[in-house]
Amino acid sequence: MANLVYRRVSTDQQSTDRQNLVLDEAGIEDPGVFEEDPGASSRLHPLQRPKFSELLTYARPGDTVHISELFRLVRGTGHILDVLDVLHRDHVALRIHDGAFSAMDLTARHPRTGELLSTVELMVQTLAAAGELQCDLQRELNATDCAPPRPRATRAAAPRPRATRPCPAPSREASGSAVRPR
Repeated sequence: MANLVYRRVSTDQQSTDRQNLVLDEAGIEDPGVFEEDPGASSRLHPLQRPKFSELLTYARPGDTVHISELFRLVRGTGHILDVLDVLHRDHVALRIHDGAFSAMDLTARHPRTGELLSTVELMVQTLAAAGELQCDLQRELNATDCAPPRPRATRAAAPRPRATRPCPAPSREASGSAVRPR
């Protein structure tokens, strides 16, 4: 049973340092390492990425795929379910070492039917959707940060008109000290 490590970054400005730290802390013995080139797009389905496809071809029943966190492998709920189906078909385990999925057995199947447990599927879909939301928000923030500043108005705002009549003095009723009749 082999330990297979998969690492990926989205751009060449990123590094695998954090992934390496998490995986080193996990103490994985004699790992076979499969690392995507930074040019391998995160927009590709994981099963279409060159190094992950190579990993799946290399993997044998009983092997374990190790990743630092789920979103280094997949971005959406459909992708994770596709990957889990392939891993289950090939009898390969998936171990995630950091993040929301780190304590879950994502390859747990019903003992009689062999189907993905509905509780696992629900948790995967919920947490993956939250991850998609987080990625979308991050993209929006990055787009806002990179946008050029809007030009400021160059002419001064028109002065406010002044009141033409004086404000009336507050009445005794309005001030709460009404005069009592005798």
